[in-house]
Amino acid sequence: MKSLGQEIYDLANRLFPINRSLTGNGVRETLNILKEINPEMVINEVPSGTKVFDWTVPKEWDMQEGYIEDESGMRILDYSNNNLCILGYSISVNEWVTLEELKTHIYVENNQPNAIPYVTSYYKERYGFCMTKEQRDSLPSGKYHMVIKSDLKEGFLTYGEIKIKGKTDKEILLSTYVCHPSMANNELSGPCVSTYLVKWIKSLEKRKYSYRILFLPETIGSITYLSRHLKEMKENIIAGFVLSCVGDDRTYSYIPSINGDTLADRVAKNVLSFHYPKYIKYTFKDRGSDERQYNSPGVELPVCVICRTKFGEFEEYHTSLDDMSLISPEGLQGSYEVLKKIINAMEENEKYRVNCCCEPQLGKRGLYPTISQKSTYNDVKSMMDFIAYANGERDLIEISNLIGVPVDELIQIARKLFENELLDIM
Repeated sequence: MKSLGQEIYDLANRLFPINRSLTGNGVRETLNILKEINPEMVINEVPSGTKVFDWTVPKEWDMQEGYIEDESGMRILDYSNNNLCILGYSISVNEWVTLEELKTHIYVENNQPNAIPYVTSYYKERYGFCMTKEQRDSLPSGKYHMVIKSDLKEGFLTYGEIKIKGKTDKEILLSTYVCHPSMANNELSGPCVSTYLVKWIKSLEKRKYSYRILFLPETIGSITYLSRHLKEMKENIIAGFVLSCVGDDRTYSYIPSINGDTLADRVAKNVLSFHYPKYIKYTFKDRGSDERQYNSPGVELPVCVICRTKFGEFEEYHTSLDDMSLISPEGLQGSYEVLKKIINAMEENEKYRVNCCCEPQLGKRGLYPTISQKSTYNDVKSMMDFIAYANGERDLIEISNLIGVPVDELIQIARKLFENELLDIM
């Protein structure tokens, strides 16, 4: 039977060849595939030229063809082989040029001579090609035919939104992006893990919170969404997480909200500290994805970032080396499990109080061994510690931090105490 991690990986593999950008048919195709798994997704489109705070929704861009050929007609670069080969948002061109002129339109990664870089020009019209430094430096003198056939036109910015209703209107936000072409960890791991988290959230029988899950083009997508929904988001969102680069199996990373002390921060640090104590904690100054927008002045939502290896911190980042070999079923499933633990901890997080004066007698309820010797205390220590700290002022996350027991274990302890009518929620 296929593991969940393999299912997530297979979805990423299916999406990998699609040429995504800020706008265009690649984004639509990607969202429609994700919608097959979660039909509740609503796909929205915002017209080019729409004013969104200090920004404007850009023109829509789509590629048809792009290549460079030499004088013999041999194609030395072809978009159909790797969509990173074309500068993102390139306008059309059809010209014969010298090698010297060609090189002014070629982008390489000097520090990684065997990698094709990911380069874009969203807000200034130009054209260009990307290739490895090794290939560029090996090109012989002569004439070269540059061809790019693209559409840059008035169109739409497209994004996906899923809302899941809970008992309350208070919301948990999950946000990920769908605007990078053919990069596995930096792009596809986030939306693919999010897609399967949605399936799990829907399966929860008792959801305390509502959920808002967004699949956006990075930066301009979140700005556009915030410009349309900021009031309700500020009223309802109690915690949020940007999911990016969650597919490798090297480490875990966390970037705090700008304040660093929100519910999202508290639960992320708690779960990661038990799941992967060596996780890397960054500062908000290390931000780089849509947490910038969610924490910006005037917005100030309680949103932090969960990663495996953080964007910008792995050598394959924004290059052709960020391929399907960089992520793994195990890495994807690990991130999925961490996010499940985080969500479950928030769903169960309450301020608890033991409802009898002094320490309750657990033995008569079958919660404490009836034979007392040195070894028996260790068997119930977590329950006794939980009882000691459950004074109605501390929530589950704080008690977990104080007694060194993971929240998911405390949830089971709390349920046993509830069953025996020893615990109240304040």
